[in-house]
Amino acid sequence: MSVVNLPPVNTGSPFSSMKGHHVAVRVPSFEAAIAWYTQKLDFRVVHQWPYADQKLAYLAPAADNDFFIEILGDGNPPPIPKPIYADLGDSLRLAGYHHFCINVEDMDLAVEELRRRGVQIVTEPFELPVIGRRLAFIADPFGNLIELAQVVA
Repeated sequence: MSVVNLPPVNTGSPFSSMKGHHVAVRVPSFEAAIAWYTQKLDFRVVHQWPYADQKLAYLAPAADNDFFIEILGDGNPPPIPKPIYADLGDSLRLAGYHHFCINVEDMDLAVEELRRRGVQIVTEPFELPVIGRRLAFIADPFGNLIELAQVVA
């Protein structure tokens, strides 16, 4: 199914009030994650709070108050080696959480600025006509993948 032609909404569903709110990303260093997301992606720190031996925060994109990244940091998580991907194809070989996606208006401008800021570009921009999007993938310093998407339909 194309993302361009969505089916009608189901207002009769008991879950019709569901809306996306955030994606949580577990990181070994709270401060390093906050610094990376705010300095490299211009995210804003919306709220911070402690939980047990961890520090948590909601971060929002520069001009979006409807979607957050929840950073779960510190607390000495056990070291679980994250794979290092040579390209998108490598990343698709493992089951489980894969990425979260952020829309951009100008992919070339976004990728150029991310490259200037030293962000790892995992997959250069490419077009996926079946969903009417131009995509690229980047990684945070902990190996978490982030998809960038530009509508081209």
